[in-house]
Amino acid sequence: MEINGIAHMFVTASDFARSREFYARLLAFLGMKPVIDGDGFYYCVGGRTAFGVRAGDAAYAGQRFVQERVGLHHVSFRARERGDVDTLHDFLKTIGAVIVHPPEEAPWAPGYYSVLFEDPDGIRLEMNHVPGRGLLAGDAPKD
Repeated sequence: MEINGIAHMFVTASDFARSREFYARLLAFLGMKPVIDGDGFYYCVGGRTAFGVRAGDAAYAGQRFVQERVGLHHVSFRARERGDVDTLHDFLKTIGAVIVHPPEEAPWAPGYYSVLFEDPDGIRLEMNHVPGRGLLAGDAPKD
Protein backbone atom coordinates (compact mmCIF):
# COMPACT_ATOMS: atom_id res chain seq x y z
CA MET A 1 0.00 0.00 0.00
CA GLU A 2 1.08 3.58 -0.62
CA ILE A 3 -0.80 6.63 0.61
CA ASN A 4 -1.91 9.37 -1.75
CA GLY A 5 -0.84 12.36 0.35
CA ILE A 6 -2.54 13.99 3.33
CA ALA A 7 -6.31 14.43 3.05
CA HIS A 8 -6.66 17.40 5.42
CA MET A 9 -5.16 19.30 8.32
CA PHE A 10 -6.95 21.17 11.12
CA VAL A 11 -5.84 23.72 13.66
CA THR A 12 -7.78 24.67 16.78
CA ALA A 13 -8.12 28.38 17.46
CA SER A 14 -8.31 30.13 20.82
CA ASP A 15 -10.26 33.00 19.21
CA PHE A 16 -12.15 31.50 16.28
CA ALA A 17 -13.34 34.80 14.76
CA ARG A 18 -9.81 36.21 14.69
CA SER A 19 -8.34 33.01 13.25
CA ARG A 20 -11.15 32.57 10.73
CA GLU A 21 -10.45 36.08 9.39
CA PHE A 22 -6.71 35.32 9.11
CA TYR A 23 -7.20 31.95 7.42
CA ALA A 24 -9.95 33.22 5.11
CA ARG A 25 -7.50 35.76 3.71
CA LEU A 26 -4.50 33.41 3.66
CA LEU A 27 -6.23 30.38 2.18
CA ALA A 28 -8.01 32.46 -0.50
CA PHE A 29 -4.64 33.94 -1.43
CA LEU A 30 -3.31 30.38 -1.80
CA GLY A 31 -6.18 29.56 -4.18
CA MET A 32 -8.18 27.50 -1.71
CA LYS A 33 -11.97 27.76 -1.60
CA PRO A 34 -14.23 27.45 1.46
CA VAL A 35 -16.53 24.44 1.38
CA ILE A 36 -17.75 24.74 4.99
CA ASP A 37 -18.05 28.08 6.76
CA GLY A 38 -20.12 27.64 9.87
CA ASP A 39 -20.28 28.33 13.55
CA GLY A 40 -16.81 27.53 14.88
CA PHE A 41 -15.75 25.62 11.76
CA TYR A 42 -14.01 26.86 8.58
CA TYR A 43 -12.77 24.40 5.93
CA CYS A 44 -11.15 25.10 2.56
CA VAL A 45 -9.91 22.95 -0.31
CA GLY A 46 -7.57 23.55 -3.23
CA GLY A 47 -4.31 22.35 -4.71
CA ARG A 48 -4.99 18.74 -3.64
CA THR A 49 -5.04 20.01 -0.05
CA ALA A 50 -7.72 20.66 2.55
CA PHE A 51 -7.22 22.86 5.60
CA GLY A 52 -9.61 23.62 8.43
CA VAL A 53 -9.89 25.81 11.50
CA ARG A 54 -12.03 24.86 14.48
CA ALA A 55 -13.02 26.81 17.55
CA GLY A 56 -11.25 25.66 20.69
CA ASP A 57 -12.83 24.85 24.01
CA ALA A 58 -13.68 28.02 25.96
CA ALA A 59 -11.41 26.79 28.79
CA TYR A 60 -8.41 27.51 26.53
CA ALA A 61 -9.48 30.92 25.22
CA GLY A 62 -6.55 33.29 24.95
CA GLN A 63 -3.88 30.60 25.16
CA ARG A 64 -1.14 30.45 22.56
CA PHE A 65 0.42 27.56 20.72
CA VAL A 66 3.77 26.32 22.05
CA GLN A 67 5.79 24.80 19.22
CA GLU A 68 8.03 22.64 21.39
CA ARG A 69 5.18 20.87 23.23
CA VAL A 70 4.11 17.43 22.17
CA GLY A 71 1.89 17.60 19.10
CA LEU A 72 1.96 19.74 15.99
CA HIS A 73 5.28 21.42 15.17
CA HIS A 74 4.32 23.35 12.02
CA VAL A 75 2.40 23.04 8.75
CA SER A 76 4.15 23.63 5.43
CA PHE A 77 2.44 24.42 2.13
CA ARG A 78 4.31 23.55 -1.06
CA ALA A 79 4.78 26.29 -3.66
CA ARG A 80 4.80 25.54 -7.38
CA GLU A 81 7.49 28.14 -8.08
CA ARG A 82 10.23 29.76 -6.04
CA GLY A 83 8.76 33.21 -6.70
CA ASP A 84 5.52 32.13 -5.01
CA VAL A 85 7.40 32.12 -1.69
CA ASP A 86 8.39 35.75 -2.22
CA THR A 87 4.85 36.67 -3.33
CA LEU A 88 3.37 35.09 -0.19
CA HIS A 89 5.93 36.94 1.97
CA ASP A 90 4.79 40.25 0.46
CA PHE A 91 1.13 39.31 1.08
CA LEU A 92 1.83 38.31 4.69
CA LYS A 93 3.23 41.77 5.36
CA THR A 94 -0.01 43.36 4.11
CA ILE A 95 -2.15 41.35 6.56
CA GLY A 96 0.17 41.92 9.51
CA ALA A 97 1.21 38.29 9.92
CA VAL A 98 4.06 37.54 12.32
CA ILE A 99 6.95 36.54 10.06
CA VAL A 100 9.43 34.25 11.82
CA HIS A 101 11.88 34.40 8.93
CA PRO A 102 11.62 36.00 5.50
CA PRO A 103 12.29 33.91 2.39
CA GLU A 104 15.57 32.06 2.74
CA GLU A 105 17.34 28.94 1.57
CA ALA A 106 17.78 26.01 3.94
CA PRO A 107 19.64 22.69 3.81
CA TRP A 108 16.55 20.43 4.08
CA ALA A 109 16.69 19.54 0.37
CA PRO A 110 18.61 20.84 -2.66
CA GLY A 111 17.21 24.28 -3.54
CA TYR A 112 14.90 24.43 -0.48
CA TYR A 113 13.51 27.97 -0.18
CA SER A 114 10.89 29.01 2.37
CA VAL A 115 9.13 31.64 4.44
CA LEU A 116 8.03 30.85 8.00
CA PHE A 117 5.19 32.74 9.72
CA GLU A 118 2.59 32.39 12.49
CA ASP A 119 -1.19 32.43 12.67
CA PRO A 120 -2.89 34.53 15.39
CA ASP A 121 -2.38 31.75 17.97
CA GLY A 122 1.31 31.41 17.16
CA ILE A 123 0.91 28.19 15.14
CA ARG A 124 3.78 28.14 12.73
CA LEU A 125 3.07 27.92 9.03
CA GLU A 126 5.51 27.72 6.17
CA MET A 127 5.53 27.86 2.42
CA ASN A 128 8.42 26.19 0.71
CA HIS A 129 9.64 25.49 -2.79
CA VAL A 130 11.98 22.70 -3.79
CA PRO A 131 12.92 22.45 -7.49
CA GLY A 132 11.56 19.45 -9.36
CA ARG A 133 10.16 16.76 -7.11
CA GLY A 134 12.84 17.30 -4.46
CA LEU A 135 13.04 14.57 -1.87
CA LEU A 136 9.67 13.27 -3.09
CA ALA A 137 11.38 12.02 -6.27
CA GLY A 138 13.01 9.13 -4.42
CA ASP A 139 11.30 5.97 -3.28
CA ALA A 140 10.60 5.52 0.41
CA PRO A 141 13.27 3.51 2.18
CA LYS A 142 12.57 -0.22 2.23
CA ASP A 143 12.95 -2.26 5.42
